[in-house]
Amino acid sequence: MIPRIGFGYDIHRLELGRPLWLACIEIPHPSGLLGHSDGDAAAHAIADACLGAAGLGDIGENFSDHDPQWKGISGARLLDETVRRLRGRGFALRQVDLSILAEAPRIGPHRGAMIEALAGALGLPLPEVSVKARSNEGLDAVGRGEAIAAYAVVLLERHG
Repeated sequence: MIPRIGFGYDIHRLELGRPLWLACIEIPHPSGLLGHSDGDAAAHAIADACLGAAGLGDIGENFSDHDPQWKGISGARLLDETVRRLRGRGFALRQVDLSILAEAPRIGPHRGAMIEALAGALGLPLPEVSVKARSNEGLDAVGRGEAIAAYAVVLLERHG
């Protein structure tokens, strides 16, 4: 087994009246993340980390916002498709560590549901998915409550 580590980042602007999808669950909130897809910045960061670790480019190359087939794609479907592509290249996803940066909503009450949804979408056991939350202490677009960002680190294994 050859281990590969990937790092991903994504940020999306919040827009009033849109549903908020984050880490493959819908969270009650007055604003949601703007995007060509459902805007799930957490799922996008994980997908980008996976694709990078496997040497498959980035999320923009694989799921272009210029391609109508990806319009409105859910974070769960995006992750499922990413894992399918990994397997096609001989990779197995082993672990995900996700950090979500948001001023609101509070992530803590949703952490368990996020872990379950991500594990299901990624085909991982629950203990192999970590979700953490941070605020930006009032700094930048995240700190002003204008956006939500996410960072992800993944561990892949490639069979020799």
